[in-house]
Amino acid sequence: MLPREELLKGAQNRESLVRAIDCADRAMKTWDVVLSDFLSPPELAEIQERFARLTEVNLVAWGGYPQAERQRVGIARSDLPLDSSQIEIVALEVSGNFLFDTATHRDFLGSMLATGIVREKTGDILVLGERGAQVLVVPEIAEFLEMNLTQVRSVGVKTRRIELSELKVRQPQRKEISTVEASMRLDAIASAGFGMSRSKMASFISSQDVRVNWKEISQASYTVKSGDLIAIRGKGRLEVGEVAVTKKQRYRVQLIRWV
Repeated sequence: MLPREELLKGAQNRESLVRAIDCADRAMKTWDVVLSDFLSPPELAEIQERFARLTEVNLVAWGGYPQAERQRVGIARSDLPLDSSQIEIVALEVSGNFLFDTATHRDFLGSMLATGIVREKTGDILVLGERGAQVLVVPEIAEFLEMNLTQVRSVGVKTRRIELSELKVRQPQRKEISTVEASMRLDAIASAGFGMSRSKMASFISSQDVRVNWKEISQASYTVKSGDLIAIRGKGRLEVGEVAVTKKQRYRVQLIRWV
């Protein structure tokens, strides 16, 4: 048996961690690879951190393509082979003419959830502008969505299964930034990296739209450090690189922004 209470102590994403532990228990008992539903980045990060302590089981994550944010995990006994090819994911194309009624990520997700499925069954949504979107789902709901996802906003759509190799993934663009700041406060570093005022960044932070290492941070004064990953919903990610202290006791920070 896994040390359940120890794994759950102080957990921020307790429900998803409980489900992952249940998957691990089944994997131990059945000698099978057991798959989770899709996990958000904060959930995945916490599960990976907690499971790194275990020697009894292995865990691998996959979301259908290398940069996927939402991913499933496969869990197996440590003495069994395990790789991403064992994690089943289906890609669907949701096609329609969105030229005169533009649909966002939120619109596609809302239409999918309106069919009666739950968020955990869906992975990333790749919006393709006026052509529609591509979505990643667990295999058991693929046929259901093919039959029932027929409209997004005012646009009639056709939903069909495609190969993962047909995904139109936009490669993230990398931008290097150097800044000198009086402190390593989150609002100071993030505002420099994302190119916005500190007051606007503080608003994002207070609105719970900012995460550091996938943990939600609500204090603008939170101190970041080299190696931290800052993410703002809808704005991309910012990696804190090398930090050096100047003669005037200020911080020269190298940042990498991914958009």
